[in-house]
Amino acid sequence: MTNLPEAINGLTLNDIAKLAEEGKLPPVESWNPPHCGDSAMRILPDGTWLHEGSPITRPRMVRLFSTVLRREEDGSHVLVTPVEKLSIAVEDAPFVAVEMKSEGEGRDRRLAFRTNVGDLVVAGPDHRLSLEDRGHGARLYLHVRKGLDALIGRAPYYELANLALEEPASPDGPTDGPTDGTVGLWSEGCFFPLGSAS
Repeated sequence: MTNLPEAINGLTLNDIAKLAEEGKLPPVESWNPPHCGDSAMRILPDGTWLHEGSPITRPRMVRLFSTVLRREEDGSHVLVTPVEKLSIAVEDAPFVAVEMKSEGEGRDRRLAFRTNVGDLVVAGPDHRLSLEDRGHGARLYLHVRKGLDALIGRAPYYELANLALEEPASPDGPTDGPTDGTVGLWSEGCFFPLGSAS
């Protein structure tokens, strides 16, 4: 695994994209060990990892577990190694995007995020932002990897909303995005709706 920085403020988007590409993760999708039971672990909606009801307070331990997390075809989550597979309860998304950086504007904008477990992700065709209601009200999510999403945390969400509302108007219309009143932002050539202007 790449030693990821704690913050992304001092990095350019190119630095972030390079670190994200270099991130070496175990090939959990290719492992098919027998299911060995329940891990007694749970991930809360705020990104807190619990074991037998107590928070796991060591960030390196949480990061390690996050690298062997997999979402199954039935939507359940497991921790998987080459020799065993254990169920883990995920109450919302397994990760939370805690920091965001934006470069450019309009169609040339790029948005990068850091999750609570250290993943660096640039929103785009393979890492889509989506506004969904998963039983907790409408929330914004970012696809991180192979079926695993991050809930966009409060601070990055407000940064995104402010950017979307402040997006400069183009001479040919109200924004560089759709003209149906949808508020959103571009990243890596994709437009991601964040809500309605009305």
